[in-house]
Amino acid sequence: MDYLRAQATEFLRALRRHRESGPGTGTGTGTGTGTTAGANGTSGAPGRAPQPGDDVDAARALRRAARRISGTLHTFQPLLDAAWAEEMRPELAWLSGTLALEHAYASRLDRLLQALHRLSGSTAFPAPRPTGRTATTATTATTTATSVPPTAPPTHPASANRGNLTVGAAKAGALLDRQLTLARTRAHSTALQALGSSRFHAVADKVALLASEVPLSSAGRRAASAPAPAAPAAPGAAPVDLRPLATAARERLTDAVAALPLVTAGSPYNAEALVHGLSPDPAPHPQDTPWHQVRLLLRLHRYALEVLAGTDPRTAGTAGTDGTAGALDDSVDVRLLAAGEALDRHRDASEAAAAAAQAARTPRIAPATAYALGVLHADQRHEVEAARYAFQHSWRKEPIRLP
Repeated sequence: MDYLRAQATEFLRALRRHRESGPGTGTGTGTGTGTTAGANGTSGAPGRAPQPGDDVDAARALRRAARRISGTLHTFQPLLDAAWAEEMRPELAWLSGTLALEHAYASRLDRLLQALHRLSGSTAFPAPRPTGRTATTATTATTTATSVPPTAPPTHPASANRGNLTVGAAKAGALLDRQLTLARTRAHSTALQALGSSRFHAVADKVALLASEVPLSSAGRRAASAPAPAAPAAPGAAPVDLRPLATAARERLTDAVAALPLVTAGSPYNAEALVHGLSPDPAPHPQDTPWHQVRLLLRLHRYALEVLAGTDPRTAGTAGTDGTAGALDDSVDVRLLAAGEALDRHRDASEAAAAAAQAARTPRIAPATAYALGVLHADQRHEVEAARYAFQHSWRKEPIRLP
């Protein structure tokens, strides 16, 4: 499959950029000299100074390629060597998840601090952690100090409720900053260890082999060696008929969406979603799991459409929802893009609400701090409901294509 080979090449290219970029927030492991060896054994570009954000972009490209390879192995596994695919998938999932944690904690902290500022109008919050190359150095500094953001204070008089919220908002922000910055630092160290481990090098070696040859099952080899059809294939079409497996991925997504409470999500305010609240149970919100599953299935569906179309995932959109490849070179499916964005917002708000609830369970915090965290938790759960409403609104629309 050309798509898998292209993704493996993209993985190796991103790994080479990652090593050349040096250490930073993108969990770079190179020396920062710009002359480290590439993933394919060739030397890096001598004399090229790493650019700001190189490590972050390279880590993002590495995760993106790993996700697409893993998703393709999942959807089209019957055509691939079973033992090889079963061994590769969890390793790629481990790598992608490990590299994503640091960015997830940084984004979650920024989201929560912005929400606190919006809810309380207070300016006494910790300064957002830098997202550039200096973030690693910044995390070694104290996390209890607060600074005033450049945003001007509100000009309207604060209500009594907002005044009460402002009292605990600064301490709540400092508490979240300490907890999430610590988690981010640990995630950074974990990613550095992972990228230097023998486990990662084994994954990189297998991806390097995948760039030249895709291990196929007996069924896949028969399909690949079948005589070409009499009619010429469409440009970019795959030589093997992958549509049944892509259709199965679409049907799994459709079934999962059908099981969602879309009628409840159709209401802008779903009071049932707040019942879980700040209960002593630290488990994830019981309503969130099926929505997270739909998000994963939607991603697999999009990757399957990319495989059918044989397009470059760095520039292509998504195809139609009827299980066939769309004309990705001149249009994108707005419905799938909007649905995916809504589910991404749902995931972010759900995890931010869980972080606020976890912080509220910190022993011996002031009542005003706990109150601010409770308001923040409720605000993020409302964001969850807004994302669900946006998803059902976009999903029920007819597919629209933009030129």
